[in-house]
Amino acid sequence: MLKGVLVGCGFFGRIQMEAWKRVEGAHIVGVCDVDPAKSAAFRREFDVAVYEDLDQMLQAVKPDFVDIATRPATHLKLARECMIRGFPVLLQKPVAETWDDARRIVGFAAGANVRMMINENWRWQRWYREIAAMLGSGRIGRPFYYSMQARARDGLGSSPFPNQPYFKDMPRLIVYETLVHHLDTARFLIGPIEEVFCRTARINPTVRGEDMALIMTKHAGGVLGMIDCNRACEPDETGACTRIARFEGLDGKIRLRHGGEVGSSAMRKSFRSGSARLPRRLVPCDATAFCRLPAHG
Repeated sequence: MLKGVLVGCGFFGRIQMEAWKRVEGAHIVGVCDVDPAKSAAFRREFDVAVYEDLDQMLQAVKPDFVDIATRPATHLKLARECMIRGFPVLLQKPVAETWDDARRIVGFAAGANVRMMINENWRWQRWYREIAAMLGSGRIGRPFYYSMQARARDGLGSSPFPNQPYFKDMPRLIVYETLVHHLDTARFLIGPIEEVFCRTARINPTVRGEDMALIMTKHAGGVLGMIDCNRACEPDETGACTRIARFEGLDGKIRLRHGGEVGSSAMRKSFRSGSARLPRRLVPCDATAFCRLPAHG
């Protein structure tokens, strides 16, 4: 049984702890946070040891891995402290605040010859695995266009983003924190991105960074895409997926709904009459079960 420790007892730290409880072969034995009240709450809820800081925790536990679920600005220092001591690190995205800092973190891991992993990655979510299988099987023929849309009405007012209030003061927000998921998933499903055009806007004037973005992509092979997100409007439906997507091909389309359902319609061509029918196939991906699993592989 691998023993790990968790740095950060905030919103995503709780998500990580819930996930680790369901992982076979590994468990979290200790946590630390700069806010003693948050780490104390974890002790009561998850029955784990609490430490004053990372240094004390590493010395006491000597873990098999360290899960860092803190704000990006802290990643460089925390990751370095773990890696130079030889501890593998699972690091929450975004990797760092800047490209140079991200490269430095990768350099620390390479220099110390320790494993570094980044999570969480939407490409492992069940609905996207199903879509990948459909695209790979040729269900809709050659794809030529896709769109992804995400909405959340949590970014308005003087106290936006109640789950992660520090978002309000981040100089870069919607692309940096949210749409990296969509871009990575698009790369997984469609292939390398060759061209990108992005237009951002700030809807809530109290938010420092952008809270709306439209991204147009062109992939190797010619597929075009549109990624559309804002944090000011509620989604059309509620569900575990929190976003919708559509993939269009020469022989049909694939749709992802908010509840995690994946539907496809394959075009049956009749060259004699020129007519076409669209038989539908709905794959009810188990969104409830998915929410009980880690969001990374």
